Amino acid sequence: MTIRSILENRLGAAMRSLGLPFECSPIIKPSTNPKFGDYQANGAMAAAKRLKKNPHELAQKILERTDLVGIACKTDVAGPGFINIELDPNILAELLSNDETGSKNHQDAKRVVIDYSAPNLAKEMHVGHLRSTIIGDCIARVLEYRGNSVIRQNHMGDWGTQFGMLVAELESHMIAGEQAELALSDLETFYQKAKRHFDDDPEFADHARAIVVRLQSGDPQSRALWKQFIDISVAHNLEIYKQLNVSLTKEDVKPESAYNDQLEPLLEELVQMNVVQDDQGAKVIFIDELANKKGEPSVMIIRKSDGGFLYATTDLAALQYRSRELKADRILYFIDARQSLHMKQVFCAGRLANLVPPNVSLEHHAFGTMMGKDGKPFKTRTGGTVKLAHLIEEARERAEQLVKSKNPNLSEIDVKDIAKKIAIGAIKYADLSKTRTHDYIFDWDEMISFEGNTAPYLQYANTRINSIFKRANIDQDSHSAPIIITENTEKILALKLLQFEEIIEQVSLDCYPHVLCNYLYELASAFMGFYEKCPILRQGISKEKKDSRLELAKLAAKKLSCGLDLLGIEVMPTM
Repeated sequence: MTIRSILENRLGAAMRSLGLPFECSPIIKPSTNPKFGDYQANGAMAAAKRLKKNPHELAQKILERTDLVGIACKTDVAGPGFINIELDPNILAELLSNDETGSKNHQDAKRVVIDYSAPNLAKEMHVGHLRSTIIGDCIARVLEYRGNSVIRQNHMGDWGTQFGMLVAELESHMIAGEQAELALSDLETFYQKAKRHFDDDPEFADHARAIVVRLQSGDPQSRALWKQFIDISVAHNLEIYKQLNVSLTKEDVKPESAYNDQLEPLLEELVQMNVVQDDQGAKVIFIDELANKKGEPSVMIIRKSDGGFLYATTDLAALQYRSRELKADRILYFIDARQSLHMKQVFCAGRLANLVPPNVSLEHHAFGTMMGKDGKPFKTRTGGTVKLAHLIEEARERAEQLVKSKNPNLSEIDVKDIAKKIAIGAIKYADLSKTRTHDYIFDWDEMISFEGNTAPYLQYANTRINSIFKRANIDQDSHSAPIIITENTEKILALKLLQFEEIIEQVSLDCYPHVLCNYLYELASAFMGFYEKCPILRQGISKEKKDSRLELAKLAAKKLSCGLDLLGIEVMPTM
């Protein structure tokens, strides 16, 4: 049970005793300023407005009816109706003694399908795939931590006209006696070569289009070449996921091609329900809900006049599968903000066609763009696309220099191991710590640093806590002792530790990873403040205080490492 839930129950009971309707909530929030206590209950103002009562007087009545004995040491009503609550240090110590970090027994657990990463298999993964991949993975981890059953769906792009072009190019290489693995060793170069061939050679272009038709009709030879290309590209992506410490596996891949056989039956279902209409030979859905300012409905093309299906059709088939076959309660999409209209169309069409029941939550969690220091989308110095493999390699090189400067006595093996974890952590945290919906500036100097709100700072803070137990020759995992809170910095740290579950709950609902990042930074800062003011191993400290402070340190390390793991960032015992 969290502090917030305790306060919600107590104040909520008081509000019911006063006859206030159940819709009126206490609205419990941590105080933004310590002078106003530790938490605030702001529900009296909303309730008073609804009931046309004086908010200050109503807040006073609510407080008088609320049993906070043993929970609060001080309360008051401020301003127009804020209820300020200062918590009793003893309740903080008691709650910390029953720490349940990692528990998955949550009553609101759901079956959640998450669509994320979804790279185009025609090319190597690049920085444009980074945000969807690591944000989606973080939320998947958070939801699993909360006890939800999470089904990852990697909707890889493996179908369409461009693959006819690529198969034709691969075919020409193999006719020349080259092995498929060698021809596809550099997917980006291979794609560029195929594109030039397609643009410059009309005969090759016609052949590529013919291959598309053969692929769609199930031609064994064309399908075999296509599968070779796909297998090599998927293997490349899986290696990138492994390096990024992303939890996607081969079993999570559900590509566009997996829905081919469902497109025609889906169209028939839409026709039977009168959801689609004929428009100049095409099958379309007119969505009144997304009409423009002139009142003209948004148009979603399901099948072109030439009989070809579009990405929208595949997305509807995927939505149908996730709802009917996977039995999802929530379906989350982590897709670029530029696809917002498309996702609205898919969701509206899915509801219109009854592909998804009303009780299933459809959520598009959009994100902005990774920008360079010039304020433009992040590119190479020559203006090309930055491959993720190259980004990871450069991060490792920079991290190795940082680690060597921090600890020149480390062995080369240790340097490389630590640098790898720092590099990946820095890349991911630089993204996750920014508000998801905003663009952000990619800055090597800012992200690979032991100072400020960075992954290396948090990783180092965790390592520093572990070192306390090593110096004391105490087994950290088995240490257990009563917590006694007498100093203000102890209380600040205890309060921050107890807010961990509240933060995780918030992230699981809103899907903003930066909230967790900010919390972890505040936790690390609270620990540093505590460690400075409250010595642990110094001579003259009573055993009781020493053990209590060691317990606080243990819990701080536990929350930090758990939080970083939810971000997909590894910790290390030494640094």
